[in-house]
Amino acid sequence: MTSLVLLRHGESQWNLENRFTGWVDVPLSPKGFDEAREAAEKLKAFTFDRAFTSVLKRANDTLDIVLEIIKQQQIPIEYDKALNERHYGDLQGLNKAETAQKYGDAQVKLWRRSYDVQPPNGESLKDTAARVLPYWQKKILPLVVQGENLLVVAHGNSLRSLVMELDQLAREQVVELNIPTGVPLLYEFQGSERPVSHKYL
Repeated sequence: MTSLVLLRHGESQWNLENRFTGWVDVPLSPKGFDEAREAAEKLKAFTFDRAFTSVLKRANDTLDIVLEIIKQQQIPIEYDKALNERHYGDLQGLNKAETAQKYGDAQVKLWRRSYDVQPPNGESLKDTAARVLPYWQKKILPLVVQGENLLVVAHGNSLRSLVMELDQLAREQVVELNIPTGVPLLYEFQGSERPVSHKYL
């Protein structure tokens, strides 16, 4: 059985402050560091062949903490902006509650949770998937099929794009999907491109 573990970074400082983060390189909060350490404890039984992450500090730091605790810092790591968080455009840095007061709850919910509505000068989930999924198909999936055990540390929306593909979710289903910070999500494969099981650890 081949293991693919998806991990959303620990809580960031702007998650804590209820701000739209996107591509702004925000550090982990103290709780985020704790969540990374807790994730590592759940992954001690795994041996990974390589890891993938975005180019953003909150994901990189989460990965570094996990690999240090599970004593696997020697594995190859690939960093790519294809795995970055969704770009929130003009909303980046804004408080979500204040933005809802300004534009209305319905509009902000549409920007945050719809599949193909873009925030001003930003990406929709559809746009995010358009960069995540080709990267998955080209770089990660072939290694899974070959039997490599992989760890992917990324972001809420880049991972939502990936889970949508892995679980074959419809647009309506992915709109409701929320991936928690710092909780490993394990997919198991058996020599094919489709997972045979998945669960949070």
